[in-house]
Amino acid sequence: MAENAQSVDNQPTFSIEKIYIRDLSLEVPNGAQSFLIREAPQVNVKLNTEAGPVEQDVFEVKLTLTVETVLPDKRTLFLVELTQAGIFRIRNIPESDLDLVLGVGCPNILFPYAREAVSDAVTRAGFQPVLLAPVNFEVLFNQSRQQQAQAGGQGATLQ
Repeated sequence: MAENAQSVDNQPTFSIEKIYIRDLSLEVPNGAQSFLIREAPQVNVKLNTEAGPVEQDVFEVKLTLTVETVLPDKRTLFLVELTQAGIFRIRNIPESDLDLVLGVGCPNILFPYAREAVSDAVTRAGFQPVLLAPVNFEVLFNQSRQQQAQAGGQGATLQ
């Protein structure tokens, strides 16, 4: 019986403890004039992921999105900055796989929440919703690893 309990304790586990908005900012620099503009803006999106331990077997993962709409004359129509975060309990995952879970698995869980929060904030500001395209975090993770290897192990940001 004790052997069976020990084998259960050694099983890899992954659970979501909490998903939350850590930071949200929306700016409309041109105020009321923004709603009189008829030109189509260009939408620029930047994203960054970051993960770190909170306590033993508990990690916080942050997905930061910056969405800026720029008019042809370079004026900003609106700017949204969002940090969507999650607390994840991860136990008995091999160290070699932990970075992959934190850099790909967790951001994949957070992204739909971030996408909804950005769209909701933009809509509440009076603009048409911004629907962000899906992101392949595995490709971004692998690109980041390659950049780190080329830079001699220095940290890289996913963009």
